[in-house]
Amino acid sequence: MKDYIEERVMELARYILETNATVRAAAKKFRVSKSTVHKDITERLLEINPGLAHEVKTVLDNNKAERHIRGGLATQKKYKGMHE
Repeated sequence: MKDYIEERVMELARYILETNATVRAAAKKFRVSKSTVHKDITERLLEINPGLAHEVKTVLDNNKAERHIRGGLATQKKYKGMHE
């Protein structure tokens, strides 16, 4: 694995842990695709640091479990703004 990829993987992992960021937010911050973030975290990080990979997976699993709530709040905000 190239050094710059390994460095990006570690930066992504730290960012997600520190901010509880979603895959989409991390992708936007690092200017990469969601697919790249997902591959970096689920495959590459597992090779580099399995313990850290488990911690990050916990954060992402929690985000995935809560995404329907965020979606509902976004819809509520959208329609509330339309009626004002």
